Amino acid sequence: MRTIVGITGASGAALAVEFLKRCPGEKYLIVSRWGKSVLFQETGLTVEALAPHVSKIFSNEDLNSSFASGSTQFDQFVIVPCSVTTLARISHGLGENLISRVGEVALKEKRTLLLGLRESPLSAIALENASKLANLGAIIMPLSPAFYMKPASPEQAVSRFVDHMLATLKLAPISGWRENELPHAFS
Repeated sequence: MRTIVGITGASGAALAVEFLKRCPGEKYLIVSRWGKSVLFQETGLTVEALAPHVSKIFSNEDLNSSFASGSTQFDQFVIVPCSVTTLARISHGLGENLISRVGEVALKEKRTLLLGLRESPLSAIALENASKLANLGAIIMPLSPAFYMKPASPEQAVSRFVDHMLATLKLAPISGWRENELPHAFS
């Protein structure tokens, strides 16, 4: 499984770090200029600290990267956190940087595109852009943890949300809410 992960300048860098640590298979990373800044502000980590979890790190300005072409195979592109600006760029086909270009490639090649959207409240424009991409097959996954799972800490909320992301991508099973109440035959 080949996964490309994009980190943009929206809040939620801890989710990206946890996803990179736990996502199985071959992984590549693209981090925007503001993504680097938010990563450091929220986690104290540099992009270089993520190197042990990926095969290679690409500059967001590197439109010469092989992933900018549909002829280079990958299975999924996960942008976490995804800013509404990146959502808009992909929605409107503005491949002016590597993250938005790989988003375009994922759509045109019918590969999985998951956008961990981080913004609140959402404007009508952002909702239209999200709807447009969802109609084209993208998975729009707002970064909102499930409090009914009663996380005991912010780290547990992050971990459980990453569980949900991995399950959505069919990379790992997830225990459902109150699943222990189901008859054994359905477990």
